[in-house]
Amino acid sequence: MRTKHPRSSRAAGAALAVAAIGLGLAAPAAQAKTTAAAPDIPVANVKAHLAQLQQIANANGGNRAHGRAGYKASLDYVKGKLDAAGFTTSVQQFTSSGATGYNLIADWPGGDTSQTVMTGAHLDSVTGGPGINDNGSGTAGVLETALAVSRAQLKPDKHLRFGWFGAEELGMVGSKNYVNSLSSADRGKISAYLNFDMIGSPNPGYFVYDDDPALEKVFKDYFATLSIPTEIETEGDGRSDHAPFKNAGIRVGGLFSGADYSKTSAQAQKWGGTAGRAFDACYHSSCDTSANIDDTALDHNSDAIAYALWQLSTGTTTPPTGDTYENTTDVTIPDSPGAAVTSSVSVTGRTGNAPAALKVGVNIVHTYSGDLVVDLIGPSGKAYRLHNSSSDSTPNINTTYTVNASTETANGTWKLKVQDKGPQDTGYINSWKLTF
Repeated sequence: MRTKHPRSSRAAGAALAVAAIGLGLAAPAAQAKTTAAAPDIPVANVKAHLAQLQQIANANGGNRAHGRAGYKASLDYVKGKLDAAGFTTSVQQFTSSGATGYNLIADWPGGDTSQTVMTGAHLDSVTGGPGINDNGSGTAGVLETALAVSRAQLKPDKHLRFGWFGAEELGMVGSKNYVNSLSSADRGKISAYLNFDMIGSPNPGYFVYDDDPALEKVFKDYFATLSIPTEIETEGDGRSDHAPFKNAGIRVGGLFSGADYSKTSAQAQKWGGTAGRAFDACYHSSCDTSANIDDTALDHNSDAIAYALWQLSTGTTTPPTGDTYENTTDVTIPDSPGAAVTSSVSVTGRTGNAPAALKVGVNIVHTYSGDLVVDLIGPSGKAYRLHNSSSDSTPNINTTYTVNASTETANGTWKLKVQDKGPQDTGYINSWKLTF
């Protein structure tokens, strides 16, 4: 990831169903064809790629930077793996700072090229170090996911493309060059670009890009299955290769494990690690070596890449029956005796009352679901009990409830209200939705 510059922060917005429909996403029950399960990405394989990148840096002046021999050797290594796995690869040249740079693009045969899902990472390091976390980690995670596509002989409905970009550390030069080389029609064929820049930080956080609500939800849903809370990614806003795609009107998403910002006490409690220390104390330094990696974060994030790719590119989906209104903004649930918290959804443009079979989809990440009391609050203020506290010791709530809300006007503000009734628990509302 390139050196930071001033930027403004953004708040995460609620995702409407139309965003998911535009990406071919739908509730599982509405899928016309079951999506194949994503494979587990062996972290040992990902680390083997990192070891190769380290050896390349060692043999080429200690770095893999733009215009240096280590960069071209890194590109040749990745390209060789992809060529052997059956990808169609191409190398795009550009010039920056008086040196020749290279992007590597790899296409998997098949799939609808008018709906291309592209996954990418930057391949270059800074001149001052080998760049194994920044960004050997993203490079290796994306590479091993591509090789998993080949091993599975995946036949996706959408076309799959992978990219490794040069000169990111000089200002996303390679990715800008790639996006600018596309015609407006070809840009319109990329339905999503997923970016992975630093996914194995040694004092890691779990950050999800919030640039597109539907893509954000795919990653959040995956981490919810691991009971790992996530936060919105802000440190890398505009600082990595997703920016040129976003500026061209292409939907973007991705993951990040943190750079030179310091981990807060709350984050250390949530994720482990050391509060007051940078997520990556070796960021842009000579110590960013193969020893500068957290294996667990690398493993989880690599698996998340595969999960997202399989979800977005396989299966024929149709929109949910009826209209769906959703809020995907995380809301922390205070431990008992904390107050109840709410998450709101605004419904407009409907006529009459809500249905007698209103569907309420609830996704809560929590260490002890039996301590939770969950209510739907209608526009009138009436509460509809969805989940009572009990002795159930299982984590998380991820289910759809049916509520007779026929006495409520459909339009108005609906709320999900959650309270923790027992001590020593942590969790948050991940997302919830109403389907009329």
